[in-house]
Amino acid sequence: MNTNIIIRKAIESDSEKLWILMEQLAVFENYIDSFEITPEIVKEAGFRKSPPDFYCWVAEDEDQIAGMLVYYFLPYTAQNRPAIYMKELYVEEKYRGHKIGEQLMNALKTEAVKNNCSQIKWTVAPWNKSGQNFYERLGAKENKDWLNYEWTV
Repeated sequence: MNTNIIIRKAIESDSEKLWILMEQLAVFENYIDSFEITPEIVKEAGFRKSPPDFYCWVAEDEDQIAGMLVYYFLPYTAQNRPAIYMKELYVEEKYRGHKIGEQLMNALKTEAVKNNCSQIKWTVAPWNKSGQNFYERLGAKENKDWLNYEWTV
């Protein structure tokens, strides 16, 4: 495996490869039965729509996408500064253990600073202990002040 990973913003031609990683994440997180994203949706929502529904960083290994970080901006917060919501962070299994997730998170942190964001927010499944340990190693703290709710419509 090449360890010359390049972290860059995703481009439209990455759509198919991003979709594959999104599908792998849906399997990993046990929501594949409700996964309705297609490569065309990725292309339209992330690259053709203005503004896009999401932004994305990728970790590229030659012509392979080894990992992705999908996020969007929360423009209005109580701090009168935007925040970033990280929706998905996924590194393909064979690339894990090479600090690719950390590189993607650092790219997101740089993006947050560049856009005057006050915070980066995300959720992690309670059963995903390796994910929790990873985020804590980076210095992130669990927010115990708020509970997550969902209302399916």
